[in-house]
Amino acid sequence: MVKIELSIELDYQVAQATEFEFILHAARTPRQTVLREELQVSPKIAATIEMSPFFHNQHVRLHAEPGPLNLQYSASLEINHYLVPWARLEEVPVAELPLDILHFVHPSRYCPSDRFYPMAAQQFGNMSPGYSRVQAIADWVRERTCFQIGTTNSLNCAMDTYTNKVGVCRDFAHLMISVCRALNIPARYVTSIDYGADPALGPMDFHAYVEVYLSGRWYIFDPTGIAITSGLVRLATGRDANDVAFATLFGGAIWTIPKVAISAVDAATGSNVKPFSGDMAISTDGPADTQMGVVDKGLLIAA
Repeated sequence: MVKIELSIELDYQVAQATEFEFILHAARTPRQTVLREELQVSPKIAATIEMSPFFHNQHVRLHAEPGPLNLQYSASLEINHYLVPWARLEEVPVAELPLDILHFVHPSRYCPSDRFYPMAAQQFGNMSPGYSRVQAIADWVRERTCFQIGTTNSLNCAMDTYTNKVGVCRDFAHLMISVCRALNIPARYVTSIDYGADPALGPMDFHAYVEVYLSGRWYIFDPTGIAITSGLVRLATGRDANDVAFATLFGGAIWTIPKVAISAVDAATGSNVKPFSGDMAISTDGPADTQMGVVDKGLLIAA
């Protein structure tokens, strides 16, 4: 088990009276336990925290008048990854999908999966269903798409990424999700903090990845190839980026790059650890108890 210390700081210069909505709390799942968390707002502004009824994300809502606005969120949490050999994972037939999971097969704003049916069927329709087909989709997205900051905006959907072959993590995720859903594979969008990325890529920041529903559980995929999947701390899940933006403004404000810091230590020894990589499928969702197929790797110690 790994213990995480996380902090996020956001700075804004508010130009006019503005309503803010933030989704930056660490997610609470059976395998990601929040031990402590604190939110500080400056100047002192009344903020409400509400849980979304469907996605179960924590939303912070507040009203700010013109002037500086600073938010500081900190949390301590423990992650107990579920690890299973990927060859055991199967796609679940549509007829057997629970209703709340079936929701993630439908098209959404940034993931128009209905427009990908012919291409997805031609490219991946003849592959054997299961984890290997989903990984092939992730690899295909990574190989054909160039990661380049500043090339897309909030108007771009997965079809734009498919056509232009360029984007950032949100675009890679939207394209992978769209192709999975076109094949009736439930897939959802996840925001996170990634503590395993190469420092050469720049300061630590928010990251987006994909979770796919296989054999009754959500499993992690990163189509950018930037992150080591065991080094992702989940913040929120949704159909696409429209559901989980870390900040939404109704008004006007100028923002600066978020300040993110994170450390990871072995919960038993207190020694610093790095994300592991290997041939195991990884999930931080689903039942917390040990189940058949779980392999205890010591979490972020063993490869």
